Amino acid sequence: MKLVLAKDYRDMSRKAANVISAQVILKETSVLGLATGSTPIGAYQQLIEWHKKGDVSFASASTVNLDEYCSLPSSHEQSYLSFMNANFFDHIDIRRENAHLPNGMARHYEAECEAYDALISRLGGIDLQLLGIGPNGHIGFNEPDEHFMMKTHRVRLSDATRQANARFFGNDPNNVPEFALTMGMLHIMQAKKILLVANGQQKLAVLDRALNGPVTPRLPASLLQLHPDLTVVFSEK
Repeated sequence: MKLVLAKDYRDMSRKAANVISAQVILKETSVLGLATGSTPIGAYQQLIEWHKKGDVSFASASTVNLDEYCSLPSSHEQSYLSFMNANFFDHIDIRRENAHLPNGMARHYEAECEAYDALISRLGGIDLQLLGIGPNGHIGFNEPDEHFMMKTHRVRLSDATRQANARFFGNDPNNVPEFALTMGMLHIMQAKKILLVANGQQKLAVLDRALNGPVTPRLPASLLQLHPDLTVVFSEK
């Protein structure tokens, strides 16, 4: 594991963007596993800036997002497709057919989850997986459980997760979708490289437990300790 301390959120975002851009520059056909939420926005903004300067291109890359809400149309402003379009895809040269998210509106969730796993395998797996960490140690929407969920699956979001995401839904946890589709731990852990970004004092305790405590499905991020190429970029500010 490589731990990189950043002086603030902007510095964290730049350092994370450096890792992602280097991956794409060294391998133009990289498969990038992407994350949503407020933490990676700064890294996406930095990558957009470098793309506009001609320093990095995503024209030959593919992306697979970690998750998507269930029963939330892709046109909804809080769908993760809308998030990715607004914060990244609309501003770079990626081919839209190469940018993938689970379909949270699928009528048959099990079939959609199996298809998403098959897609990732067909792409050759993930070269670099970008992750954040939730207040309860979830990554993607892999919530604390009695066992690690290995494959893409439908998950009931915990109260803690819905509370954390309420700021995007009028500050009312009841407005946050109850279910989501999320990539499981298998494809995350099979990624050739993992980049975990976190900032703020409120993330320090859960990050310390995840990286230094016992490996347990009650803290899904703890499994990252076993990955051979994990980079963590953290800023207290």
